[in-house]
Amino acid sequence: MRRFRNNYYSCLVPELVIALLVPAAVLYPIYQLLCLLVLLLLLPFTMLYYISWKILAFLVVPIEKIEMTRKEHKEAKKFLKWIFSKTNSWGAYSSFDYRESLLEAVRLDVYEVLGQILELSSEVMDVKNEDGHNIIQLAVINRSQKAYSLISPIVKRKRSYRRVKDTFNNNLLHLAGRLAPSAVLSCTTGEALQLQRQLQWREEVEKLLESTHHIDENVDYETPKMVFSRENASLVKEGEKWMKTTAESCSINAALIITIVFAAAITVPGGSNQETGIPLFKRKIAFNIFAIADAISLFSASASLLVFLSILTTRFAEKDFLISLPRRMFIGLCLLFLSTTAMMLAFSTILFLVFCDERPWMLRRINMLSDCSYCYSTTPPHDRLVPSNIYPHFW
Repeated sequence: MRRFRNNYYSCLVPELVIALLVPAAVLYPIYQLLCLLVLLLLLPFTMLYYISWKILAFLVVPIEKIEMTRKEHKEAKKFLKWIFSKTNSWGAYSSFDYRESLLEAVRLDVYEVLGQILELSSEVMDVKNEDGHNIIQLAVINRSQKAYSLISPIVKRKRSYRRVKDTFNNNLLHLAGRLAPSAVLSCTTGEALQLQRQLQWREEVEKLLESTHHIDENVDYETPKMVFSRENASLVKEGEKWMKTTAESCSINAALIITIVFAAAITVPGGSNQETGIPLFKRKIAFNIFAIADAISLFSASASLLVFLSILTTRFAEKDFLISLPRRMFIGLCLLFLSTTAMMLAFSTILFLVFCDERPWMLRRINMLSDCSYCYSTTPPHDRLVPSNIYPHFW
């Protein structure tokens, strides 16, 4: 009986295999056809992207520089991989051979070089500079974000790397509390936003360490929080001054916009009917656009004024620079930008309605003038575009 069952199951195996292979053989060509169809649909968009990028690179000088920088970066990465492949073929090596290159890569945040060296050996984690700092401590001190993100998985797996201390008994959180190098601080505009980056960096290093290390003391009996407050005391004062100056300037602009759009709403363009008081241009589309744009400008400018007043009346504590103050500044600037845009739209519609006799060719000229003024006002004065970092994420 058992032999009969075995023979029966052995006969069923080929049938099951055929039953599974037939649908796969039918569906696989259909899947290939679908993939080919998707590629054919994406091909025109890919070609359009490539051609538009080439045209912009030819016409606009900054984009051409970006294109050249991208090519140089790719060539440098290829050359780097070739160097390390030749090094592997040469045979034995030690971590001392890469010491200077490793420390310089961490200091300058060149994570490509650091990644290639880490692939060769894990012993490089213990390489130290003249001050006794290894690459983990150097990444924290120099705010090397990319290098830190590359090293942090290794640090999380090994407890001894997280508990490392320097000659002054400073742990990683003490080092994170130091003032960032001037080259790193200059990448962020405004002292308040620089302090925000400092707070974000300290929070990121806190995630790496255990809670017991947050209150460790160094040789001067200072905790990481005390080191941070001492090192960034001047930055807190300058950040408060920067916030107040910016909020006061924006408050004046918001008050001016409120005055202008309120007067424009009361003084109806084109006049009103003397008997009924209804505006003469009530049935015109441009007049309706003016009314909506003027109301949006008034409400957004009033809201931005209240936001900037809340910034001026805050206490400016150290922790407020992390989320509260940058968020208020971001909201206030967005509302002020919206009110300015709506005010320009309201002015353009009334200019078209009252002075241009609703001629379409005049509308094109008005749009060109408003676009030029808009682009000029939103273009940064520097050749190098610097991100605003009003409310940035850490990475």
